[in-house]
Amino acid sequence: MTSTTTSTIAIGPVVVLDKPSATTRARSVLGRIALAVTIVFFLVLLVAPGLLVHVDPIATGDDILAAPSAAHLFGTDQLGRDVFSRTIHGAHPVLLASLLGVLLATVAGVALGIAAGVAPRWLNTVLMRAVDVLLALPVLLIALMLIATAGSGVASIVLAIGIAFTPGFARIVEGSVRRLRSAEFVQAAYVFGSTRLRTSVRHLLPNLVTEVVVLGSSAIGWAVLTATTLSFLGLGVLLPQPDWGSDLAAGATNLSIAWWLSTFPGLAITVTILLANFSGDYLMTLLDPRSKARFRLFTGGRARTGRRVKEPVDSEPEVA
Repeated sequence: MTSTTTSTIAIGPVVVLDKPSATTRARSVLGRIALAVTIVFFLVLLVAPGLLVHVDPIATGDDILAAPSAAHLFGTDQLGRDVFSRTIHGAHPVLLASLLGVLLATVAGVALGIAAGVAPRWLNTVLMRAVDVLLALPVLLIALMLIATAGSGVASIVLAIGIAFTPGFARIVEGSVRRLRSAEFVQAAYVFGSTRLRTSVRHLLPNLVTEVVVLGSSAIGWAVLTATTLSFLGLGVLLPQPDWGSDLAAGATNLSIAWWLSTFPGLAITVTILLANFSGDYLMTLLDPRSKARFRLFTGGRARTGRRVKEPVDSEPEVA
């Protein structure tokens, strides 16, 4: 005689996707738009600023201190140069110095952070105390000291930004490495004879890529502010070459009679910093594995945990 019994088993949490709220959809759309606009904006201004304006930024003219008009969208300066052309072409040295400076800081900071994270305790203490001393100094002060030593110019600004931003990258990366080195896969690599260098390159570095990308994108806005500040103080690109910081300083002397001289370079700096910061925040939300919004952005819905359910299962037949 054969009988069938019914048993129950517990299933894990059921994930139900709700439709995203209007706020979530709006933030996602704005983040994508800001990221796309920032990339296109940076590429055009870096590679081909002549696509946006065809006037020579250093060519003088007879229209001196002309107000914004159809002939000169942003007006002219005290030498008759077109302010719109100078604003467009002035983005090149600022963005070039900022991006290269952040890239230099990223490479140096990641290398220093990983080296300190896997080093013996005494060496870690020495390296991190040196980093803490540099972090205690303002970034602009470090950049000013380096510029005073190396001289003015785009190359000096790149070096100043790279060295001034390195301690911040190193401190954050070192903390992440200290957490990762106690993970099971890292300990297993050491057990199987992996050296510290091999473990750092093959196991630690790939797990830091997301964090490094977010840090780098977030630092671009601060790098732009630092580069324009140095140029404003006369330590960056020198006139008559176009540069946002230099033009901002030059227009300050005639601000009472020609407001447009400093207004439009200042707006360009502000918009660039806002775009860089907003894009960095969006990348942080998108790439951070601990962020709840990351799941929503990839699935288009919000995760909701349901109750455990039970279902009948036929047991093995019993023979009487």
